[in-house]
Amino acid sequence: MTYVELTPLDLALAAILLLIPAAISVALKLGLQKTLAIAAVRTTAQLTLLGLVLEWVFEANRWFYVVPMLLVMLIAAARAAIARSSRRFPGAHLAAFASLTLATTLTTFATTELVIGVDPWFTPQYVIPLLGMLLGNGLTGISLGLDRMLSDLIKERPSLESHLAMGSTLWEASLPHIRQGVRNGMIPIINAMMIVGLVSLPGMMTGQILAGADPTHAVAYQILIMFMIAAATALGVILLCLIAFKRIAHPMARPRWEVISHHD
Repeated sequence: MTYVELTPLDLALAAILLLIPAAISVALKLGLQKTLAIAAVRTTAQLTLLGLVLEWVFEANRWFYVVPMLLVMLIAAARAAIARSSRRFPGAHLAAFASLTLATTLTTFATTELVIGVDPWFTPQYVIPLLGMLLGNGLTGISLGLDRMLSDLIKERPSLESHLAMGSTLWEASLPHIRQGVRNGMIPIINAMMIVGLVSLPGMMTGQILAGADPTHAVAYQILIMFMIAAATALGVILLCLIAFKRIAHPMARPRWEVISHHD
């Protein structure tokens, strides 16, 4: 199998595909044409810039170039995660950053060091793409988990207050909602694992196959990635939910409802 390199002309021809969603938007009066055009321009610009940066980082192959890039990715992912949640609390961005950093870096480096055997530890060819895939899925998980937990706490406030009045601790009264938040955050990756290979061909596997890799080797890496995403997402969601609980818990074992804010 050979790798077919795409030229700017090829991408320009591929852009014609965008006429399909644009036409649907016009026909149904969705008003998405401008947004679609902006998204297409941003996609092209951002990925082109990323390609240039990665090419430079790969060639340099120095940890002091790799680490700052990983840090920028983590900050961006934390901001995106909280932006997607309709509920938040003071310090939510920092909590999301801490949760994602611990969950994804621990999973990434445990895999590259113990499973793949990457040497040196900062090899950008492995570390950057793997962390990026974990962040892309992890931020969705923690966003869904946080939103569900805080929304359920607000929705079930009378019931929770009743449990507290009857002698339950704040932890005991809140635990069902924490569990539901973690469960909600895990649903996307569990669903993905259920249908992978049957309904969908994941991006990493598809990319490797298009690049000429043996399908069985691509499958092995994709299995590894799915397991990594499941581990990182679970760890990230439970960490953020626990931090959120600690932030809204009053020292007198009462919930501080006023710190939970709503954002559209």
